[in-house]
Amino acid sequence: MTRPIRPAILLLTVLAVLGALAGPARAGSGAATHIVQLRDGVGLADGRALVRAAHGRVTGDLPIIHGLAVRLSPAARVRLARDARVEAVSANAPTRSLAKRPPSNGIDGSRLATAYPTSVLAPDAWQATTGRGVGVAVIDTGVDGDLPDFAGTNGHSRVIASVVTNPDATTPADTYGHGTHVAGIIAGDSGRRPLEDPVAGNYIGIAPEANVVSIKAADDAGVGTVLDAIYGLQFAVDHQAEFNIRVVNLSLASTVAESYRTDPLDAAVESAYFHGILVVAAAGNRGAAADATSYAPGNDPFALSVGAVDDQGTDARQDDALTDWSSAGPTQDGFAKPEIAAPGAHIVSTLAPGSAFAGLCPACVVDGEYIRLGGTSMAAPVVSGVAALMFAAHPSWTPDQVKSTLIETSRDVTGGVNEVNAAGAIAVSSPFSGVNAGVAANALVDPAGGEIDYTRSSWGRSSWGAAPGSLTAGWARSSWGCSCPNSGSDTAESTRSSWGSASWLSRWDY
Repeated sequence: MTRPIRPAILLLTVLAVLGALAGPARAGSGAATHIVQLRDGVGLADGRALVRAAHGRVTGDLPIIHGLAVRLSPAARVRLARDARVEAVSANAPTRSLAKRPPSNGIDGSRLATAYPTSVLAPDAWQATTGRGVGVAVIDTGVDGDLPDFAGTNGHSRVIASVVTNPDATTPADTYGHGTHVAGIIAGDSGRRPLEDPVAGNYIGIAPEANVVSIKAADDAGVGTVLDAIYGLQFAVDHQAEFNIRVVNLSLASTVAESYRTDPLDAAVESAYFHGILVVAAAGNRGAAADATSYAPGNDPFALSVGAVDDQGTDARQDDALTDWSSAGPTQDGFAKPEIAAPGAHIVSTLAPGSAFAGLCPACVVDGEYIRLGGTSMAAPVVSGVAALMFAAHPSWTPDQVKSTLIETSRDVTGGVNEVNAAGAIAVSSPFSGVNAGVAANALVDPAGGEIDYTRSSWGRSSWGAAPGSLTAGWARSSWGCSCPNSGSDTAESTRSSWGSASWLSRWDY
């Protein structure tokens, strides 16, 4: 009975053969190492005799390919190549690594064509964690989970769930483009593309092994309301254990300014926060306007609000500066916003095929399948990605601890707002805490458990049912549809619209 080859023995055998190939190749005298493959029926002993007759030297056997490692002069190579008993004579060419992952627990960032991961020191953090297993809910215009950038190691998409909370949407697909771009910043990885793809490894998000939960809160034209976003937050709370949702990204803003103590979107943000989910919100693109930071969800003190810096397209961090269009200042309730900043200018990320974005800004399309955008919409997912790294490294940490640690480990940049520092945050072993100590919660939210008192609000809890066939996404684990509740004689549509619209906080970035 033939005994199986043990892996360790096989590895040593391969290394020995490679050593036989590589060692003699460094010798001089015009001879070089070659690989000789023999035709069927020609034994290795016969092959060795052929090599010697041609004045070559055998340096090793290669039974796996029915061949030999040999040293040949140019004349000996020609003679062997003409022998009918020889299948092929090949030079022992040098190799180059095609590995997508380095030996460490990181992602190979050596081919990055974008500066923002390096600006926040994400590649350094990847040596410790890549966000694997952490769910990030993206409440946006949908996410194209079929893109190879979202593939997982098991071949399935890391966009593990899809929900539609806008009743005017006809598909869970991202027909607008904003959500896919945001998700790529969080968890994209073009290193998942085929090795021969020229962009493989060029574009990598901050947490390239995190999972994404797509919550489409817009219709197919990218139009959404505050209530659609509220339903999205509720979905994240209801399904946080199922998908390990630790972070929610909100790259949107209400168009109506209201105190966080009474704003319904802020109430939903705090409900998620007190249920154990860190909510990361774009600060807005209003610059230093008087009402720049007065809009939910960026005005909520429990949300981690993110401003945008320009990394100047360089890996260096000393030239990063807050953009003049990034919202900054006190909220109507006196809280300084944003608490942190991240690169948000000239950000290249995933483009949803067939979405409106490519047509709205053809000059923004990069390498045919990516698009360059700017805005605090792009800065927020950078921080969401860093938060995912934090939760992967420290699963027991709370939103308060992660938020406090991110703020405490951030670094100064020009403009008065600190920039997130992924490597610095990951290096912390004992978390900071207390960033929201003493801050009163929204009047409708119980901070002890995060529950909302619906008897005191004019809007109710949404109900979930099976999605119609048109909303089934083949790449998602599940798909849901939203049935918006009625209030008295109001229709669902009037209930939705009574809270105003939401706008996406992105800018065309040539």
